[in-house]
Amino acid sequence: MVETLTPSSSSSRWTQFHHPRPWITSLFSNPKTLLTVLWIAVIFSVLLWQRDATTGILFFRRDFPVSQMPKLRTEVFNLTEFGGVGDGVTLNTAAFERAVLAISKLGKKGGGQLNVPPGYWLTAPFNLTSHMTLFLAEGAVILGIDDEKYWPLMPPLPSYGYGREHIGPRYGSLIHGQNLRDVVITGHNGTINGQGQAWWKKYKQRLLNNTRGPLVQIMWSSDIVISNITLRDSPFWTLHPYDCKNVTIKNVTILAPIFNAPNTDGIDPDSCEDMLIENCYISVGDDGIAIKSGWDQYGISYGRPSTNIVIRNLVVRSMVSAGISIGSEMSGGVSNVIVENVHVWNSRRAVRIKTAAGRGGYVRHIAYRNLTFVNVRVGIVIKTDYNEHPVGEFNPKALPVLEDISYTSIHGEVVRVPVRIHGNSEIPVKNITIRDMSVGITYKKKHIFQCSHVQGRVIGTVFPAPCENLDLYDEQGHLVRRSGSQNASDIDYDF
Repeated sequence: MVETLTPSSSSSRWTQFHHPRPWITSLFSNPKTLLTVLWIAVIFSVLLWQRDATTGILFFRRDFPVSQMPKLRTEVFNLTEFGGVGDGVTLNTAAFERAVLAISKLGKKGGGQLNVPPGYWLTAPFNLTSHMTLFLAEGAVILGIDDEKYWPLMPPLPSYGYGREHIGPRYGSLIHGQNLRDVVITGHNGTINGQGQAWWKKYKQRLLNNTRGPLVQIMWSSDIVISNITLRDSPFWTLHPYDCKNVTIKNVTILAPIFNAPNTDGIDPDSCEDMLIENCYISVGDDGIAIKSGWDQYGISYGRPSTNIVIRNLVVRSMVSAGISIGSEMSGGVSNVIVENVHVWNSRRAVRIKTAAGRGGYVRHIAYRNLTFVNVRVGIVIKTDYNEHPVGEFNPKALPVLEDISYTSIHGEVVRVPVRIHGNSEIPVKNITIRDMSVGITYKKKHIFQCSHVQGRVIGTVFPAPCENLDLYDEQGHLVRRSGSQNASDIDYDF
């Protein structure tokens, strides 16, 4: 016979075998006591989670199953097939080179995919090939060897003359490519780690005789996609597309210490055309993004502008430089750039254009939209005296042109100087438009909206009050006040 439990019998058995404890009854009968217990539990859980996130204690951590790596090309290889060992000690340069060589023979078949499985894959610099996908699994870390003897020397970039930091050859990048087409670097958020600490130390101690190399550099190439990976601790600039076309960078995390990691720019589009950067998190020791196009006479001679670039949906931090910069090496010209939906926090500057006499070139048709600044020293910056030049003579009469630059929907809080547009008599800033701006300030001083030699307009409501250099229009576009002092200057670098 099968015994069944009626509600009454079930209740009696529960009472028989599970007598409630008196202290539990009293605890839950007091709402204040119950609320206190719940708060203690929540705080304890958060503290444990934070310890887990910072020190690796295993509270509340779940093991992720090994994700199946997708097949993005017809031919797929695993690094271990070429002798790779992911122990963080074995040097895997030869394994990467053999894998790339195998893929280089498959161009007519659509190329190949190289899977890097979980592990620590120490390597010296290696080159990519066309029609290649480099896929980093979750938990895969490509480690750059931190001994410069393993890093090859390359000729200086033609648009930078004799060298960026030193005259003569420069170190190559950890992952490099030249004259390529159809290259993808992606994964399940695997990591490329340049182990830049040794490089930064030697640079500060002046022990290096050549310009440091980037983490990833693709040159003279087209149809490049970099997505769903983490790049960290580059010796120098982190991701440097040079004279490339049709480049997409998305869902990428770029990290370096915010101090004492010199020149670790996040992304440096350099003489690039048709480029999209979106959905990225960048926290580095220099500019988060710096659009470039060559340095002084060498950039003018090389003559390749950066143009048609869209930057959107980013979170950026730069305590040393700026979240998004144009320049200062912009001698080939920069135009048709859209920067939108960007949040800059805990940074020295938010968005900056920097140049100087001797640069030549131009910065024009630049649109900033929907920007948010939080705890930023200076929000909008245009600087025309960034006097850093190559070794040797430069032409001081090579004057850059700055024009047609707009800022729309600019908001923020805890900002010391919301605007500093510093043109001069030789390099005036022309046709600036500022519309819909409200930035909470930390200093209620005069001249926190700073201008010098600038022509343009403010449309609608702008806070704090704009400088007198700019014409004032209402929301409907009707002129309210015409400026009579475009060349006035109230630049103040003391705060």
